[in-house]
Amino acid sequence: MGEHEAFWIDRDYDRERAADGASRYAEHVRQNAAAFEGSWGDIAPVTFACAAWRLATTPVPPYVRWHRRILTAACDRNPWDGGLTVHAMLVSPLPTQLTTSRDWWRDRGWRDWPQTFGQYLDPTDQDVTRSPFLRTTLLVDAPIPLGALPPAPDGPSDTLADTAGLAVAAMVKELNELLSPIIRRLETAPTRD
Repeated sequence: MGEHEAFWIDRDYDRERAADGASRYAEHVRQNAAAFEGSWGDIAPVTFACAAWRLATTPVPPYVRWHRRILTAACDRNPWDGGLTVHAMLVSPLPTQLTTSRDWWRDRGWRDWPQTFGQYLDPTDQDVTRSPFLRTTLLVDAPIPLGALPPAPDGPSDTLADTAGLAVAAMVKELNELLSPIIRRLETAPTRD
């Protein structure tokens, strides 16, 4: 994993924590096969890939890990054309329009994203009683190519977990191509104070 990669699969943790010694994610998929209802035999792999992604990002800790700037990353079937759309929210610095002059601050002590050990956090209720916060984000809504996604299975089978794993790996690759350049720029661009 590069320091500016958007997503990565934590295969070591997955294997170390698996009851069967093989894959914690595979166990999670088998236990939650109902999450794939509605995707069986679908001509497009979108609904299946979205279910596999949700199962990969919801356990604690998740099978798929993400960069500290990524707050959320969800996918769904685009109702217009049936394609796969990702919706991601990334932590961003204040826009230049707000950093070139601090006149708008009016001595209110505005604060940016709170951080602990490099992780971006929501301010606590107590924090907000002391000063105002302006936490900027970038919202990304983008299509994801379907070419690398495996076909949706016809139904639950012994290969369900493997197919879900392939879908997740394809999603990680596509999302890295989409979001890693943005994260790299956010992490390496000079800041203005």
